[in-house]
Amino acid sequence: MKTTVARAMRVLGVGAALLSVASAGHAQDKAGPWTGARYVAMGSSFAAGSGFGPVKTNTPLRCGRSFDNYATRTAETLRMLLVDVTCGGATTANLLGPWNELPPQLDSITPDTALVTVTVGGNDIGYVGYLLAESCKERGPIPLGGPEAVCPQVQAPGDEAYFKLEQDLRAIASEVRRRAPQARLVFVQYLPLVPTFKCEEVPLSPEAAEIGRNIGIRLAQVTERVATETGSDVIGPLQVARKRLPCGGESAWVAGWPADYKQGDTFPWHPTRAGHEELASELVKLLESG
Repeated sequence: MKTTVARAMRVLGVGAALLSVASAGHAQDKAGPWTGARYVAMGSSFAAGSGFGPVKTNTPLRCGRSFDNYATRTAETLRMLLVDVTCGGATTANLLGPWNELPPQLDSITPDTALVTVTVGGNDIGYVGYLLAESCKERGPIPLGGPEAVCPQVQAPGDEAYFKLEQDLRAIASEVRRRAPQARLVFVQYLPLVPTFKCEEVPLSPEAAEIGRNIGIRLAQVTERVATETGSDVIGPLQVARKRLPCGGESAWVAGWPADYKQGDTFPWHPTRAGHEELASELVKLLESG
C-alpha cells in the first residue's frame, strides 16, 4: 500500500466513456509505461466530478461525469485509455450489481485492464446525505428547481453500516482481482469535508459538525483497512490545509453550502474542480513512482 501527498497539477480532461487521451500539445504527454493502458474508473459522485465542469457527452446524464474529474485528468496526463463508469449516487451495490438501466460498474473491467480506481462508500453510510440534512436546518431546502420544501431526516450511520461497507469493499477488490489479475487497484479516498472551525459555508451545529467529521474518519479507516489487507494502493485521506476546506473560497478543494448557493455551482459537500486537480496529481505521482 502506498499513500502519497503532492501538489496539484492542472490536467485537461477529454472524451466520453472509452477514450484515447493522447495529446501532443502537452510536455508531459511523452510516451511512458502507462501509455495506451486501459484504465477503468469506478465510484460515486466524488469520482464522477458531479456538479462542476461540462458533463461528458454520450454518457448517462444522471451520472454527472465531468470532463474535469480526477480520472480524466490522470488519463490525459499518462495517455491512458479511460473507461469512466463513475456515477453520482452510486453505492457499492452499484459496482457489484446493476442499477436500473446501468450495468454493474465492475462489468467494464476486462482481463487487459491495467488500472482500476475506486471512490465509493459515502452513499452507503449516508455521509453527504447527513450533512445535507443538517445543513438544511439552517439553510432551508436546497434549490434544485423541484418542489422540495422540507428538510429530510437523516440519521448518522451505525456500526452495522460500516461493517456492511467493509464487506462490500472487500468484495469489490476480490472481483477486480478475479477479472483483471494484473491490474493495479487504487482506492482513492474521499476528501475531508467538515472543518474543525465554523464559517459561513459550513451551516452545521457543533454537534452535527462533529458527527460529520467522525463519519468521514470512519469511512477513511474502513477504506484504508480494506486497501491494506487486499494488497491495494490507497490515496489519502489527504491532509487538507485550512484554506482548502469549504471556507477557502475559490481555492477550496471541497464545497460546503454557501448562503448564495445556486443551481450549477459545485454541489454542496462535494469536491470542487481544484479538489479533483489535487487527486489527479496524487494519482499520477503514485503511478509514476512505480
